[in-house]
Amino acid sequence: MKEILLLKDGEIVLKGLNRRQFEDVLKRNVKIALKGAGKFEITSAQSTVYVKPLDDDADLDEACDRVSRVFGLASFSRAAVCPEKTLESVCETAPEYLAKQLKAAKTFKVEAKRSDKKFPYKSPEICREAGGAILGKFPHLSVDVHNPDVTVFVEIRDFGAYIHTEAERGAGGIPVGTGGKALVLISGGIDSPVAAYMMAKRGIKLTAVHFASPPYTSPRAEEKVVRLLEKVSRYSGPVKMYTVPFTKLQEKLRDDCPEELFTVIMRRLMIQISERIAADNDCAALITGESLGQVASQTIGALRCTDEAANMLVFRPLIGMDKQEIIDISYKIDTYETSIEPYEDCCTVFTPKHPRTKPVLKYVKQAQEQAGFEELINEALQNLKTTYISY
Repeated sequence: MKEILLLKDGEIVLKGLNRRQFEDVLKRNVKIALKGAGKFEITSAQSTVYVKPLDDDADLDEACDRVSRVFGLASFSRAAVCPEKTLESVCETAPEYLAKQLKAAKTFKVEAKRSDKKFPYKSPEICREAGGAILGKFPHLSVDVHNPDVTVFVEIRDFGAYIHTEAERGAGGIPVGTGGKALVLISGGIDSPVAAYMMAKRGIKLTAVHFASPPYTSPRAEEKVVRLLEKVSRYSGPVKMYTVPFTKLQEKLRDDCPEELFTVIMRRLMIQISERIAADNDCAALITGESLGQVASQTIGALRCTDEAANMLVFRPLIGMDKQEIIDISYKIDTYETSIEPYEDCCTVFTPKHPRTKPVLKYVKQAQEQAGFEELINEALQNLKTTYISY
């Protein structure tokens, strides 16, 4: 029996004249996600993306898993394709295709959607006839229209008739690439991979920057970040990551700046370096994993001092979340276990004992300017390492 995937558009159905552009990007992203799962024909019509296997080697189980992570989809279904777009074909296909589920059930109902208004039978007639055919094959069943064990969906569309059960929930959001480009400051912790995921969900194409401070940080810390981005890339698509050699900057920070201002000045340096990398990659914004009040560098005063160093928009999608909410998302996207591995990043190097939670911008800028970091910033930018990451 031939099968197909029916992917239902999400938020993009609300788009106006730009809707076609969003749909084209969504189809492209579905095509990229399905590479390696087999050969498929991908088309779209009536707010649905049709994924048709072109040979017997196409792995529909793997395809379902992959499309479940494509942003822009509200839901998806693995469906049988009726041999003919007739009521008789629907009545033959439904009990055959769903035999396993129907044998294990006690109650069922049929729901029909007739998008092709030229089809000679209306939805109530389709439900009645298909339900009768199912009862004829499985007499142990009874109809329950309120709380059935199995719901049989019949879709009559322009290209054919399709049978499936309850649709799976999609990833939501809007297609990656429709929201512009941004650079995420990625560490090995819990927060920044979640922030990257959340902005990808809003259509952002990601580039990443990671700060490494050998020998204070281990090579395994950078490897850990790569593995985190591999997991994020299942949702966001391929990510280019820049690794910044940050050791000399942190040592100068330790030697020439007040200890209580280490963290906020370090964040300012990271923002300034990231901004230059972002500009070279046509990124219009930065993304960080900061959550208000979580640590000393994330108070209102500290964030104000950090933002003053930026000349472009800084997205902080986690700003109003508590730690448990962030952890819940990290479990969902499978980054939590990697994030808690004991390979620390540069943010923990030279951590002050008593960081200033209400830094004064005037004194922060003064300390940074007196230390003079520009030459070391330029040196770091000339020695970037580039890594291309995909799942």
